[in-house]
Amino acid sequence: MSGFRETIVVDRSPEDVYAYLSDASHLPEWQESAVAAEQVEEGPLGVGSHMRVTRHIGRRDIPMTMEVTEYDPPRIWGLRGIDGPVRGHVHGEIDPLDEGRRSRVTLEVDFEGHGIGRLLVPLVVRPQVRKELPRNEQHLKDRLENPTP
Repeated sequence: MSGFRETIVVDRSPEDVYAYLSDASHLPEWQESAVAAEQVEEGPLGVGSHMRVTRHIGRRDIPMTMEVTEYDPPRIWGLRGIDGPVRGHVHGEIDPLDEGRRSRVTLEVDFEGHGIGRLLVPLVVRPQVRKELPRNEQHLKDRLENPTP
């Protein structure tokens, strides 16, 4: 996958990190462009599950549906956009460090545009993600290492 790749070390176990990341409701807590997110179907998350995510892109809030393409707790997950003008492709990996007391989190993100998204991806989405992804990883680290009650 080309696009963007960022890595950060988090002082939490891979199981804790994966549990947080795989809960769609947490997306707006650590991703700056995420306005809302929820799992579409009831039941456990797995390959084929869907999440509805609304992102603020440029000046608009754009809803999209993401499908889980990889699900291997507590190590690997993947998502792909299946509708909307901007469709993201996400691959994430969590590697245990210090006998599982810490985790290395790597996120790879890329996009494809459909319709108006063909213009949005190079002009708005990529520049926004270039700035946002490192900050998102720092937000993730802060949230996991300093949880609020």
